Amino acid sequence: MVYRIYNYSAFYVSEPFVETNLGANATKDFVYYNMLRAWKSQDVSFPFYDAHETTYNVRDDSSWEYTLKPRLHERLRNSKNIILFLSENTHYSRALKEEIDYGINVLGLPVIVIYPDFKYNSSIADGNKPNSIAKSLWEKLPVFRDNMHKVPTAHVPMNKEYITAALNDPDFTIQKKHTNFCWCYNT
Repeated sequence: MVYRIYNYSAFYVSEPFVETNLGANATKDFVYYNMLRAWKSQDVSFPFYDAHETTYNVRDDSSWEYTLKPRLHERLRNSKNIILFLSENTHYSRALKEEIDYGINVLGLPVIVIYPDFKYNSSIADGNKPNSIAKSLWEKLPVFRDNMHKVPTAHVPMNKEYITAALNDPDFTIQKKHTNFCWCYNT
Protein backbone atom coordinates (compact mmCIF):
# COMPACT_ATOMS: atom_id res chain seq x y z
CA MET A 1 0.00 0.00 0.00
CA VAL A 2 1.27 3.46 -0.92
CA TYR A 3 1.45 6.03 1.86
CA ARG A 4 -0.30 8.94 0.19
CA ILE A 5 1.21 12.18 1.46
CA TYR A 6 1.47 14.15 -1.76
CA ASN A 7 -0.61 16.95 -3.27
CA TYR A 8 -1.23 16.57 -6.99
CA SER A 9 -1.28 19.98 -8.69
CA ALA A 10 -3.47 20.26 -11.78
CA PHE A 11 -3.15 23.35 -13.94
CA TYR A 12 -3.52 24.38 -17.54
CA VAL A 13 -0.48 24.72 -19.79
CA SER A 14 -0.55 25.10 -23.53
CA GLU A 15 0.99 22.28 -25.49
CA PRO A 16 3.70 21.54 -26.27
CA PHE A 17 5.01 22.50 -22.86
CA VAL A 18 8.63 22.46 -21.75
CA GLU A 19 9.20 23.48 -18.13
CA THR A 20 12.78 24.53 -18.71
CA ASN A 21 12.19 27.14 -21.40
CA LEU A 22 11.26 30.77 -20.86
CA GLY A 23 7.74 30.11 -22.14
CA ALA A 24 6.93 28.08 -19.01
CA ASN A 25 7.30 31.17 -16.87
CA ALA A 26 4.82 33.01 -19.08
CA THR A 27 2.21 30.28 -18.56
CA LYS A 28 0.20 31.82 -15.75
CA ASP A 29 -1.26 28.66 -14.19
CA PHE A 30 2.23 27.13 -14.12
CA VAL A 31 3.53 30.24 -12.36
CA TYR A 32 0.87 29.80 -9.64
CA TYR A 33 1.97 26.19 -9.13
CA ASN A 34 5.56 27.44 -8.85
CA MET A 35 4.40 29.82 -6.11
CA LEU A 36 3.47 26.80 -3.95
CA ARG A 37 6.87 25.30 -4.63
CA ALA A 38 8.56 28.59 -3.67
CA TRP A 39 6.57 28.85 -0.44
CA LYS A 40 7.66 25.32 0.43
CA SER A 41 11.32 26.05 -0.33
CA GLN A 42 11.19 29.15 1.91
CA ASP A 43 9.23 27.49 4.73
CA VAL A 44 9.55 23.73 5.25
CA SER A 45 6.47 23.79 7.49
CA PHE A 46 4.26 24.90 4.57
CA PRO A 47 2.10 21.77 4.07
CA PHE A 48 2.66 21.24 0.34
CA TYR A 49 4.18 17.96 -0.84
CA ASP A 50 4.60 18.00 -4.60
CA ALA A 51 3.40 14.80 -6.32
CA HIS A 52 5.14 15.91 -9.51
CA GLU A 53 8.45 15.28 -7.73
CA THR A 54 7.60 11.58 -7.17
CA THR A 55 8.34 10.40 -10.72
CA TYR A 56 10.84 11.45 -13.31
CA ASN A 57 9.87 14.18 -15.74
CA VAL A 58 8.84 13.39 -19.27
CA ARG A 59 8.94 15.47 -22.42
CA ASP A 60 5.77 16.67 -24.09
CA ASP A 61 6.76 14.87 -27.28
CA SER A 62 6.50 11.55 -25.40
CA SER A 63 3.63 9.23 -26.23
CA TRP A 64 0.36 10.29 -24.56
CA GLU A 65 -0.94 6.73 -24.12
CA TYR A 66 2.31 4.98 -23.22
CA THR A 67 4.22 7.60 -21.24
CA LEU A 68 2.40 10.81 -20.30
CA LYS A 69 -0.98 9.43 -19.22
CA PRO A 70 0.51 6.55 -17.15
CA ARG A 71 2.84 9.05 -15.43
CA LEU A 72 -0.10 11.29 -14.50
CA HIS A 73 -1.96 8.28 -13.12
CA GLU A 74 1.04 7.16 -11.07
CA ARG A 75 1.44 10.61 -9.53
CA LEU A 76 -2.28 10.78 -8.75
CA ARG A 77 -2.17 7.34 -7.08
CA ASN A 78 0.58 8.67 -4.79
CA SER A 79 -1.55 11.68 -3.80
CA LYS A 80 -3.93 12.44 -0.96
CA ASN A 81 -5.72 15.21 -2.88
CA ILE A 82 -5.72 17.38 -5.98
CA ILE A 83 -4.89 21.07 -6.00
CA LEU A 84 -6.67 22.55 -9.02
CA PHE A 85 -5.65 26.00 -10.22
CA LEU A 86 -8.71 27.51 -11.88
CA SER A 87 -8.18 30.95 -13.39
CA GLU A 88 -9.20 33.18 -16.25
CA ASN A 89 -6.26 31.60 -18.12
CA THR A 90 -7.47 28.03 -17.68
CA HIS A 91 -8.53 26.21 -20.84
CA TYR A 92 -9.86 22.71 -21.30
CA SER A 93 -7.02 20.38 -22.28
CA ARG A 94 -6.55 16.65 -22.70
CA ALA A 95 -4.16 16.47 -19.74
CA LEU A 96 -6.31 18.56 -17.40
CA LYS A 97 -9.41 16.54 -18.30
CA GLU A 98 -7.54 13.28 -17.65
CA GLU A 99 -6.14 14.47 -14.32
CA ILE A 100 -9.52 15.55 -12.96
CA ASP A 101 -11.49 12.61 -14.40
CA TYR A 102 -9.07 9.97 -13.11
CA GLY A 103 -8.50 11.75 -9.80
CA ILE A 104 -12.19 12.18 -8.95
CA ASN A 105 -13.96 9.32 -10.74
CA VAL A 106 -11.39 6.55 -10.30
CA LEU A 107 -9.45 7.50 -7.16
CA GLY A 108 -12.03 9.63 -5.31
CA LEU A 109 -9.47 12.30 -4.44
CA PRO A 110 -10.73 15.44 -2.69
CA VAL A 111 -10.05 18.67 -4.58
CA ILE A 112 -8.71 21.97 -3.27
CA VAL A 113 -9.53 24.60 -5.89
CA ILE A 114 -7.29 27.65 -5.86
CA TYR A 115 -8.60 30.73 -7.67
CA PRO A 116 -5.37 32.64 -8.47
CA ASP A 117 -7.15 35.69 -9.86
CA PHE A 118 -8.47 36.49 -6.37
CA LYS A 119 -6.78 37.29 -3.04
CA TYR A 120 -9.83 37.41 -0.78
CA ASN A 121 -12.45 34.84 0.07
CA SER A 122 -15.22 37.40 -0.42
CA SER A 123 -14.32 37.48 -4.13
CA ILE A 124 -15.22 33.81 -4.65
CA ALA A 125 -17.66 33.02 -1.85
CA ASP A 126 -20.94 33.94 -0.24
CA GLY A 127 -20.26 32.83 3.32
CA ASN A 128 -18.87 29.32 3.06
CA LYS A 129 -20.30 28.52 -0.41
CA PRO A 130 -18.87 29.41 -3.84
CA ASN A 131 -20.51 32.42 -5.47
CA SER A 132 -21.42 33.03 -9.11
CA ILE A 133 -17.90 34.24 -9.95
CA ALA A 134 -16.36 30.95 -8.82
CA LYS A 135 -19.12 28.95 -10.49
CA SER A 136 -18.60 30.75 -13.79
CA LEU A 137 -14.98 29.51 -13.81
CA TRP A 138 -16.21 25.91 -13.43
CA GLU A 139 -17.59 26.21 -16.96
CA LYS A 140 -14.00 26.23 -18.23
CA LEU A 141 -13.56 22.67 -16.95
CA PRO A 142 -16.79 20.67 -17.40
CA VAL A 143 -15.23 17.45 -16.10
CA PHE A 144 -14.70 19.21 -12.76
CA ARG A 145 -18.06 21.01 -12.76
CA ASP A 146 -19.96 17.79 -13.49
CA ASN A 147 -18.11 15.54 -11.02
CA MET A 148 -17.06 17.72 -8.08
CA HIS A 149 -20.14 16.63 -6.10
CA LYS A 150 -18.54 13.16 -5.83
CA VAL A 151 -15.71 14.33 -3.56
CA PRO A 152 -15.08 16.98 -0.90
CA THR A 153 -14.02 20.26 -2.49
CA ALA A 154 -12.44 23.29 -0.84
CA HIS A 155 -12.45 26.62 -2.66
CA VAL A 156 -9.80 29.19 -1.76
CA PRO A 157 -8.34 32.39 -3.21
CA MET A 158 -4.61 32.71 -3.95
CA ASN A 159 -3.81 33.52 -0.35
CA LYS A 160 -1.20 31.58 1.63
CA GLU A 161 -3.28 31.62 4.82
CA TYR A 162 -6.35 30.08 3.14
CA ILE A 163 -4.26 27.59 1.17
CA THR A 164 -2.42 26.49 4.32
CA ALA A 165 -5.74 25.97 6.12
CA ALA A 166 -7.10 23.84 3.27
CA LEU A 167 -3.91 21.78 2.96
CA ASN A 168 -3.92 21.13 6.73
CA ASP A 169 -7.59 20.12 6.80
CA PRO A 170 -7.84 16.31 7.02
CA ASP A 171 -11.33 16.38 5.47
CA PHE A 172 -9.65 17.22 2.16
CA THR A 173 -7.44 14.12 2.14
CA ILE A 174 -8.27 10.69 0.77
CA GLN A 175 -7.46 9.14 4.15
CA LYS A 176 -9.99 11.17 6.15
CA LYS A 177 -12.75 12.13 3.76
CA HIS A 178 -16.15 11.14 5.10
CA THR A 179 -18.78 13.03 3.17
CA ASN A 180 -18.77 14.96 -0.06
CA PHE A 181 -19.29 18.67 0.39
CA CYS A 182 -18.33 22.01 -1.12
CA TRP A 183 -16.68 24.52 1.20
CA CYS A 184 -15.07 27.95 1.11
CA TYR A 185 -12.74 28.92 3.94
CA ASN A 186 -13.48 31.89 6.18
CA THR A 187 -10.32 32.07 8.27
